[in-house]
Amino acid sequence: MAKSTKKKNLGLQTAAPKLKKPRKPSKRKVAHPPTAETRHASTGSAAAVMDRLWSVVMSRRTADPAISHSARLLARGTAKVAQKFGEEAVECLIEAVAGNRDAQIAESADVLYHLIVLWVASGIRPEEVWDELKRREGISGIAEKAARARSLPVAFGLETTKIP
Repeated sequence: MAKSTKKKNLGLQTAAPKLKKPRKPSKRKVAHPPTAETRHASTGSAAAVMDRLWSVVMSRRTADPAISHSARLLARGTAKVAQKFGEEAVECLIEAVAGNRDAQIAESADVLYHLIVLWVASGIRPEEVWDELKRREGISGIAEKAARARSLPVAFGLETTKIP
């Protein structure tokens, strides 16, 4: 009589497991996360979105503050707009530290909106910011910050140095 490969009390087989043959690497292309270019091709570039939002906020400068949040913020003056921007930035930081990804994304959108309202209140056009970002592109962040740390106090007539 042949020995049974099953254990009677557990109903489990004790035979050695069959090994699967190794798979050949697939020739299919691996899907990679979308690049900025592919994302922007379908949704418009991030700068274009910001430019459109800036145009909308600019158009709200003369709107009724009772029906436009942007008009209400702008009517309160640059200092209040800056305060609101700071509050939104802190809320974004809180969500980041808490690890609340979805809330951080929502708060990030609020920060960008309020930054644009601040630009409008301050008379800054988006292309001025884009030009500054282009100027900094390819420059080491450490070197760029060190150069600003030396030039800013001098530009404002201060006799201090900022630690970069």
